[in-house]
Amino acid sequence: MSALLAPASVPELVEVVRSCPRLLAIGAGTKSRLSEVNVTKVSTLRLQGIVEYEPSEFTFTAMAGTPLNDLAGTLAARGQYLPFDPFLVEAGATLGGTVAAGVSGPGRLRFGGLRDFILGVRCVDGLGRALRMGGKVVKNAAGFDLPKFFVGSLGRFGVLAELTFKVFPAPASTLTLRLAAGDIETAAGILVEAARSRWEPDALDLLPGGCNVCVRLAGPAQALQEIACDILARWPGEALTSADALRTWSELCEFRWAYADGLLVKVALTPVVLPALHRALQSLDGLRIHVSGGGNLALISLPATDQAATLSERLCSLALSAVTLRGKAPLWCGTQPRPNIAQAVKQALDPENRFPGLDE
Repeated sequence: MSALLAPASVPELVEVVRSCPRLLAIGAGTKSRLSEVNVTKVSTLRLQGIVEYEPSEFTFTAMAGTPLNDLAGTLAARGQYLPFDPFLVEAGATLGGTVAAGVSGPGRLRFGGLRDFILGVRCVDGLGRALRMGGKVVKNAAGFDLPKFFVGSLGRFGVLAELTFKVFPAPASTLTLRLAAGDIETAAGILVEAARSRWEPDALDLLPGGCNVCVRLAGPAQALQEIACDILARWPGEALTSADALRTWSELCEFRWAYADGLLVKVALTPVVLPALHRALQSLDGLRIHVSGGGNLALISLPATDQAATLSERLCSLALSAVTLRGKAPLWCGTQPRPNIAQAVKQALDPENRFPGLDE
């Protein structure tokens, strides 16, 4: 079905959900494979705007279709930010789409990922009910923390209408180092050692196309210089200029390193598994890998989607699970763990299967 509906308010969204036997919400389409299901599509792009922002409380509430770029500008004006570095901000990604995709950027290393910052949601479930879950304050321990289940739900539990997040003060300054590891084993060792060090890196990523490790430090400028000297005394490398650092992190977060028309897959892993993953995938033509979050996330890009089956087999051999973000390939790659709690939440919020199943 090619229908695309675009409600402009929560009451309109409720009516749309009630009128469609099968549907899926979409945002800006920056992670296109997640919405390639043959059902009616409901765009959230008219559900935009910041509903409430309390800088003194470090929280905001915004509509699901609000572009992340708009949010970033509003927060920056008050010296605040979302520390998990959401992907595809410049490409137009929306708040709701980012939550549904469950993708967190390099900054997840120090302060946690998207799931650690979401406080509350307002959604429309499979029965057409407008529900509020969670709260609008940080100290809220009432009830089951359902908002976190919407992170990575791919729109399968309901249509997100409004979301509440906590934010952090922006750091006084940042400094990025590029370390030359030489081989994947050394790079994995750097990721492990630096992550558990007293340096408290803000981000720790393995760059695509080689074994260089990028370390981002955040805090008072003088302290960062001293920490940088310690790190560069431990491993060979260099400090990047502010312009080079900005360009490097922007290229990573906007997926400019990946094939625009190829396959892009997100893999959950640990740094211990990284060398084995690298060896297992080396023979794939045109392979590009960006490892983020200190080695706990890999983003894999391949030029041809016909390599998806081989990629899935090799991920299975390492007991790794992955989801396809872009490209004509199955939604899930590798192993497909399906916790009973996820099925229970799906049944509670969508008993009539109005939204696609978890495996569609």
